[in-house]
Amino acid sequence: MLQSFAKSLFGSSNDRYVAKLKKVVDAINAHEPSISALTDEELANQTVIFRQRLENGTKLDDLLPEAFATVREAAKRTLGQRHYDVQMIGGIALHRGEIAEMRTGEGKTLVATLATYLNALPGKGVHVVTVNDYLARRDAEWMGQVHNFLGLTVGVIVPNLGEEERRAAYNADITYATNNELGFDYLRDNMKYSRDQMVQRPFNHAIVDEVDSILIDEARTPLIISGPTDDKSELYISVDALVKQLGEGDYEKDEKQRSVVLTEEGTEKAERLLEEAGLIEGQNLYDIANTQVVHHLNQALKANTMFRRDIDYIVKDGKVIIIDEFTGRMMDGRRWSDGLHQAVEAKEGVQIEPENQTLASITFQNYFRMYPKLSGMTGTALTEAPEFYDIYRMNVVTIPTHKAVSRVDEEDEFYKNINDKFAAIAKSLKEKQELGQPVLVGTVSIEKSELLSEYLHKEGVEHAVLNARFHESEAHIVAQAGRLGKVTIATNMAGRGTDIQLGGNVEFRFEDELKDMPAGPERDAAEAKIREEVQAEREKVREVGGLFVLGTERHESRRIDNQLRGRSGRQGDPGLSRFYLSLDDDLLRIFGQQTTFARLMEKNLEDGEAIVSPWISKAIETAQKKVEARNYDIRKQVVEFDDVMNDQRKVIYEQRAEIMDAAHVSDVVTDMRADTIGALVNAHCPPGTYPEQWDLDGLKESLDAVLGLQPPTEEWFKEDGVDQELMIERVSALADEAMIAKTSEVEPERWQEVEKTVLIQTLDHHWKEHLSTLDALRQVIHLRSYAQKKPIDEYKQEAFLLFERLLVAIREDVTKTLMRAQIAMEPPALPELPAFLTQHLDPLSGLDDTADLDAAARGLVGGYGPGTNIPQPDLPEGAMAEPISRNAPCPCGSGKKFKHCHGQLA
Repeated sequence: MLQSFAKSLFGSSNDRYVAKLKKVVDAINAHEPSISALTDEELANQTVIFRQRLENGTKLDDLLPEAFATVREAAKRTLGQRHYDVQMIGGIALHRGEIAEMRTGEGKTLVATLATYLNALPGKGVHVVTVNDYLARRDAEWMGQVHNFLGLTVGVIVPNLGEEERRAAYNADITYATNNELGFDYLRDNMKYSRDQMVQRPFNHAIVDEVDSILIDEARTPLIISGPTDDKSELYISVDALVKQLGEGDYEKDEKQRSVVLTEEGTEKAERLLEEAGLIEGQNLYDIANTQVVHHLNQALKANTMFRRDIDYIVKDGKVIIIDEFTGRMMDGRRWSDGLHQAVEAKEGVQIEPENQTLASITFQNYFRMYPKLSGMTGTALTEAPEFYDIYRMNVVTIPTHKAVSRVDEEDEFYKNINDKFAAIAKSLKEKQELGQPVLVGTVSIEKSELLSEYLHKEGVEHAVLNARFHESEAHIVAQAGRLGKVTIATNMAGRGTDIQLGGNVEFRFEDELKDMPAGPERDAAEAKIREEVQAEREKVREVGGLFVLGTERHESRRIDNQLRGRSGRQGDPGLSRFYLSLDDDLLRIFGQQTTFARLMEKNLEDGEAIVSPWISKAIETAQKKVEARNYDIRKQVVEFDDVMNDQRKVIYEQRAEIMDAAHVSDVVTDMRADTIGALVNAHCPPGTYPEQWDLDGLKESLDAVLGLQPPTEEWFKEDGVDQELMIERVSALADEAMIAKTSEVEPERWQEVEKTVLIQTLDHHWKEHLSTLDALRQVIHLRSYAQKKPIDEYKQEAFLLFERLLVAIREDVTKTLMRAQIAMEPPALPELPAFLTQHLDPLSGLDDTADLDAAARGLVGGYGPGTNIPQPDLPEGAMAEPISRNAPCPCGSGKKFKHCHGQLA
């Protein structure tokens, strides 16, 4: 009570903070008259003056009022748009590394120009992060007019760019890019072999558009770069055929956890079917020899029972394409991990792509936390404010609207089942269309949007459907959704990037209707006529109540609901919003089925009858909060586990950078050799033991295998006073002599290149194997909880031990490769990066994972690894035309297995 009284008296903390920022806005406005008086040339020269002042010691904060006033004037002259005072407040929040929560239609894209310009002045680069390629291109072209006018360079990062184009874009003052492209470029850079090949420069400042979508929704799943493994298509097809023979009584599924397990009867039936098909060894499904088959069985079961066509994915052009649950878009080229996508492909009878092996990975949390300054903007962030602060140390600032919001948000209407609900929706839409009021209908899946479309056809309601099947034309459909009598069905409105303007969008009408008309008086007259029509139609739409937003179902996250609602009532326009719900909705069916509320509704609600009550809305909100809390726990767990790997990743990547930057690595190689010799001697001649207890035969074999030396250890053993230190010293001396003799035949510069290349390739090879081991460890570490141990603590301990072993293995492998290398006279070629898949997947559940197929690299991973520069027999022509099993003899004829020869990293 006291808190609410104080809030009403003094305002909230956000209100007080915004009031302080208004004083800065007053300072910006004070510069407007003098800045407006400048010529175009003088205005553009402001950038040179600001940079000179920075060099003389002026701080960015001191430049802010003049710089913001300069950007506002540049926007007026290039775009015809002047920043409102509330937009200035948003710009200040972005500059301070905070999240600006601004309602839809308040001009977030324009706000970003303020902070990007100011923070680009030091010349260290600013990244503006968008949710899709369309927005990256659009914003770079649109807002780039302001920055180019002021003398700053603008770049854009989208798929299919070449290395030089990427490098040039990152070297620009301001770079627009998607979150995935930025993360994958970082991982790719840390797989390259020289600084010259890298495209990114050190991080400075990132401004994240739709920050909740990128740093919350997508942060559940890390980015992963991987290469394909052996083809197991036949096994997937065989197991899928068996799973289709199982009935509902053979398994139990939990939709809340998105998991499915076989019952006892189901296990026995599966064992019998697998045994008949010859797919398992022995009669027990869970014998250790059948581990792989069990894994495929579980994934096939999940694909057939938990993943639904046209909801979780669609089949298009013979491919299974994932549907993004947050945006409703097709994620073309993305793939689920851990064999799940292959299981779905087998289920649908399309071509099965091979599985992949991790080469590098990072979470969005750890990627974006590398930026010294991180800020963001969105229409919906306040509900996740604690998470933003806990993970990213960013505060959320709610920016006031330019004009008061006049949208009416009505209480939810509740129906007994989905048929009653859709019938009521169709009736309501018919009434609104007859009235002329435009309607935006939000659905949660393709299936629901098409089902609703059938109801509307029966009622004779004309409408447009915007879902993953037709998203190529989404910008045009959304742009005209505010016209008289328009009904638009959209699967989701998160991050669409196009405002719905009442009466329609002038620019899109120009593009659609005057595309082929050349510039001239005739086109000018046509444009003027369209502007008049749009203005007249806008007034009519305002008279009938503005845009009506109708939600057909509550989403798991309140933010997504708020994003949908936020499409109505922009810039003070009138508007209306209402959600229609039923007991068949996924949120209530999965998370609220056992509530008293649900049971009472089921019992007392008549068919076709609706209930409207704040109590219902409160119950729904409670269910949503439960789901949000659960999703936060998942994301937090992902971060906790990735933090362990992140510490190791930093060490490995820093080592790679130091190796690439060093003129030579001879000292590192020498230290590795000395450490390896010490470890080998101490392993066979343990400290504190008598010489009689030493394993001299084992030592001799190890020294021969690793160093290619056969020292007279028996003779040394017979000498008086022999100890481990003397043995290490003598072996080291022999190894040094052998290395000097070998390198004396080679130019020093060339040998230094060989050492550097072998060191980087060996490090990469073992790091890849280490990632695979950590993935496997993470999947089973939760079992330690049965022993009353905390899985994350156990994971940290195990990962630390594995990392120590990794460093030992790298030292030994580098020493072995260089000591046993045969010197070739041709100059060593710099290895090329392999072709690989870039993935965005969930390591915990395997359910919400997605993966971008790198459009620039669609082939198999090439063979490279430790010792690539050591001459090997050439492969016969056409030998690599088909995928080769890792354990098969190498086709080059060396007698080695493929994985130890030309396929070391395949």
